[in-house]
Amino acid sequence: MTVPADDARRAGHPRTAVTVAVVTWVVTVAAVVLRTAARVPMDPDLLFFVVDAMVGVVYGTVGAVILARRTHPVGWLVALAGAGGALAALGSAWSTYQSVHPNLPPLPVLEACVSWAWVPGTLALFLVVPWLVRDTPLSRGAWAGLVAGSALTVALTAQRLLLPMSDSSALLVGVVALGLTTAAATAWRKRRGPVGERPGLGLLTLGTALMALSFIPLVLIDSPPEMIFAVPLTHLACQALFPVALLVTVLRNRLWGIDLAVSRAAVAALLTLGLALVYALVVVAATLVVGGGAAAQVIATVGVALAVQPAHAWLGRRVHALVYGDSSSRAALRVGRQLSGGTGTDELLDGLTAAVAESLRLESVTITGGEHLARWGVPTSAPARRALEHAGRPIGSLELTLRPGERLDTRTSESLDHLLPVVAAGVALVRGAADLERARDAATRARLAERRLIRRELHDGIGPWLSGLRLGLQGARNTLARNPEAADTILEALQAEVEQRVQDVRLLSRSLLPPLLDEAGLGPALEELARRTTEGGFTVELDVSDVPGDLDARVRAAAYAIVSESVVNASRYSGAQGCSAHLSTELEELVITVTDLGGGIPVDAASGVGMRSMRERAEELGGGVTVGSHVPRGTQVRAVLPLAPAMAVSA
Repeated sequence: MTVPADDARRAGHPRTAVTVAVVTWVVTVAAVVLRTAARVPMDPDLLFFVVDAMVGVVYGTVGAVILARRTHPVGWLVALAGAGGALAALGSAWSTYQSVHPNLPPLPVLEACVSWAWVPGTLALFLVVPWLVRDTPLSRGAWAGLVAGSALTVALTAQRLLLPMSDSSALLVGVVALGLTTAAATAWRKRRGPVGERPGLGLLTLGTALMALSFIPLVLIDSPPEMIFAVPLTHLACQALFPVALLVTVLRNRLWGIDLAVSRAAVAALLTLGLALVYALVVVAATLVVGGGAAAQVIATVGVALAVQPAHAWLGRRVHALVYGDSSSRAALRVGRQLSGGTGTDELLDGLTAAVAESLRLESVTITGGEHLARWGVPTSAPARRALEHAGRPIGSLELTLRPGERLDTRTSESLDHLLPVVAAGVALVRGAADLERARDAATRARLAERRLIRRELHDGIGPWLSGLRLGLQGARNTLARNPEAADTILEALQAEVEQRVQDVRLLSRSLLPPLLDEAGLGPALEELARRTTEGGFTVELDVSDVPGDLDARVRAAAYAIVSESVVNASRYSGAQGCSAHLSTELEELVITVTDLGGGIPVDAASGVGMRSMRERAEELGGGVTVGSHVPRGTQVRAVLPLAPAMAVSA
């Protein structure tokens, strides 16, 4: 994935990054050369020099990497720490070298860097940087911590630069207190903050706390020399924590090309630190049990040897998850949990989208499944698109964007490929739930249509006829005594009318969905309808030879209702002796044609309940119904229904 032109500024400053790396490395190497050339015996300042040199090399490199790939204030602060460490190392090295070569001129400005150059960058690492490592806006508390950390950093730097011999205990107490507060706030964000910001915050919390605690010996007035050495040792140990934490939290997916190096360096640094702690703890424990000497060292060595393999394996898994994010299996499990977490189709699709984005640390994810759409994040570049398939057919798509400056590397792409079937299953579940909801709605509509049909027949047909029958019987009764022949004629007419109404009731019952439709299918149900209608005196010629036997239940019900309503209308209003009904499949559609040779439809005829019911049944499945004249005479009803109504609706 390429970086759009409008995001070039946010993608980083490669030239500045190269400058930072070159300057810090050149200055640090020069310091090491001077210190080595001085050939002085080991002294207490050597440990501080080693820490400054490591800070220059490590943080100069880390700052350059961040600046090359992302414009972020953390990159500048880390570069400041690297430059400060390099200057402090150079000042210390020159002071040592000049002490053994007194003929060289002293450089007081450079030598003064030993006492203050490392301060701003080092303090910013644990007082300012943790507040800035985020993608969401700073809260009021975060702003307060950021301002306080910046103020303390500037104040202590100014004090060491302008008044190097003055007492800085009060400022150092503030540094320790604010550092521990920053560590606590970072730990809280690790547990309660946005999921996408959590990776790396654990190491950052530990490094911040250790850095804050390392300044305690400088606060104590009567600290023994051994405690003073804890300051550089702790700073050296923190270099196993801060670099990886900063690279992961700030760059995230911008680690392409260096991810393997970062992963291996992190494992090596953390393993070294962990084994050193194990060695120290075992030595202390063995000394208490068996006394000091060689025995304690042997026991400690054995303990370290036994701890190497399990510690390496455990750290390897943790660092791999930190650098690369969740593994594909864990990410799939996380996405899969969303399938049972949502209470509705919208919640389910939103949960799937968020789980994919957070597992792979993406800028935005959009999942489309037919008429369903879910989006997480706001895209700032052209998205990459992946098709979603389920049971061998496409059901939607997934579009994703990475944060500016990132690219879709091989590991992320492979993890995404493993997640796609799970996401596709979720989309299929969402669409299935929506189809089920539509089917329930269609069944409700069908029941309402049947009730309207029965109400129409009772109100417009049987009800008025019964009133007429009552009046006819009353008239026959009144004329029976005076004119028996007239009464007999009236009764014969009423009998014929009763027989006709019996047929109407039978036709009404046949227009309702019969049990045979579900038991045997559409063909046998229509054949039974045609047989009974023909027995009633209206011939129905039926052709269902091309009708599939495994029709969708919704298509089956709609087709039967359309044919039965058309036959009833033809028998009542056409004036013909019969009609024909032909059903066939054409291009994944069921085509229904019912034709009579009657008098046709009047031009000013309005659609009744039955016609509206037919159109509603067809349209809710994605089809349609047309009614028109038939050549040379009569009426033709033509309906088209999709064989896969869910696909038609989604389209």
